[in-house]
Amino acid sequence: MSKQFLEMPDEKGYFGEYGGQIIPPPLIDIMNEINDAYEKVSNSQAFKDELYDLQKNYIGRPSPIYHAKRITEKAGGAQIYLKREDLNHTGAHKINHCIGEALLAKHMGKTKVLAETGAGQHGVALATACALVGMDCEIHMGEIDIEKEHPNVTKMKILGCKLVPVSRGTRTLKDAVDSAFEEYLKDPANYFYAIGSVVGPHPFPKMVRDFQSVVGREAREQFLETNDKLPDTLIACVGGGSNAMGLFTAFLEDEDVQMIGVEPAGKGLDTPDNAATLTLGTKGAIHGFECYNLQDEEGNPLPVYSIASGLDYPGVGPQHCYLKDIERVEYVTADDKECLNAFMELSQLEGIIPALESAHAVAHAMRIAKDLPADKTILVNLSGRGDKDADFVADKLAL
Repeated sequence: MSKQFLEMPDEKGYFGEYGGQIIPPPLIDIMNEINDAYEKVSNSQAFKDELYDLQKNYIGRPSPIYHAKRITEKAGGAQIYLKREDLNHTGAHKINHCIGEALLAKHMGKTKVLAETGAGQHGVALATACALVGMDCEIHMGEIDIEKEHPNVTKMKILGCKLVPVSRGTRTLKDAVDSAFEEYLKDPANYFYAIGSVVGPHPFPKMVRDFQSVVGREAREQFLETNDKLPDTLIACVGGGSNAMGLFTAFLEDEDVQMIGVEPAGKGLDTPDNAATLTLGTKGAIHGFECYNLQDEEGNPLPVYSIASGLDYPGVGPQHCYLKDIERVEYVTADDKECLNAFMELSQLEGIIPALESAHAVAHAMRIAKDLPADKTILVNLSGRGDKDADFVADKLAL
């Protein structure tokens, strides 16, 4: 990584003007304690060895890169490749940082790990990691998402975590974050809040990015080995933005590699039913940090919507905000219709059922491939599999 990006965030947790610790002073001390512990263990060879062993023998890394020839033929033009994070243990990229956070919590002597979840992938991954290391786990999830993502709810219960339904507000991801954070504040000295993306107060955007960066490091090496060059374009969906930062981080200094983050346009950018934070948002504070977010005139977070539960968040990771401002990453949108179409196309042309979140990225890859020559390459981070979404999509499309 170039020096410009290697030195971010700064010591106060800022990527340019985004990030930081917009939290009460007592919590700043707790966050700094977590940062100090993270810096210590991340430089420990014993921790690195344990993490690598679990990545290889538990998660199943490295995840492969697959040339999606039939979807490429259907789209026309550029060659579409998939980084298969859907093949990880628990079915998504979330396990990458959950293993790291659970190990850190255990190292710090915490008694319980808390988290929110939208699509349930973070919840399943964290419940899995906590079972592995022997930690108590509590997951807060909006009632709408509980109904929508029932397979993941069942998995979390089987894995032994305490599931807390959230009935307030929109009963989705933002409210689950609020609920989990309130529980965390009851005993922050003994609880560990395992944030599920590159969001929240410092050091979480940095930590989650670092744990997820294995995706991009692998992809870079794999693509060079099989194609003798780097991909021309990287594409990943963006809600909070962890899977995208996981892929992008290893390529930030490669100026010839285009990077595109795909946000959910939902029912349309001209409606209130979207979660296109970087596209339509303005700078403000949410959940302990500064970022682009969708807010009303008083600065309060707006209700947001996406067909993909893991993307319906009114804020976004601070590093994404910085990368948008310096124009290193282009941020675009895909709506529900495009998402569902990509979901079905990938399923029926490649036999790969993607998560609805990932289908946003697939949709944009198919959209731009047709206008590019056949010797150009697009690498999509297929961040999760669609087992959790299959029944919902079947009902939605009357299959």
